[in-house]
Amino acid sequence: MSNDLRHRLGRVGEQLAAEHLERRGLTVLARNHRTRWGEIDLIAADAQRIVFCEVKTRRLGAASPFEGLREAQCRRLRRMAAAWLQARDDRPRTPELRFDAIGVTIDARGRLVALEHLEGAF
Repeated sequence: MSNDLRHRLGRVGEQLAAEHLERRGLTVLARNHRTRWGEIDLIAADAQRIVFCEVKTRRLGAASPFEGLREAQCRRLRRMAAAWLQARDDRPRTPELRFDAIGVTIDARGRLVALEHLEGAF
């Protein structure tokens, strides 16, 4: 799959994940936030928590979206979250931080087949 198609697939998955978080009462604060260590796919919050979310999107028939989650990636997400928290004076002040993963599976026509949300994935 070309990088352009992979990029487009990832953006579709991130949009579906953002809509899912909003349906669950969270407000999306940032998408694709770049840091020196990489990119945080979604940052969302409600009154109780800020959620840093890694989104993995796959085509139907491919490996599980969560197979792409590695320990090094989890450590990097925590480092990126710390940098975002330090840089944002206007961020919500919540009692809790959470690191989630959302796996999105899309069929050949671009339709959602499955969306799995792992709260506190790392």
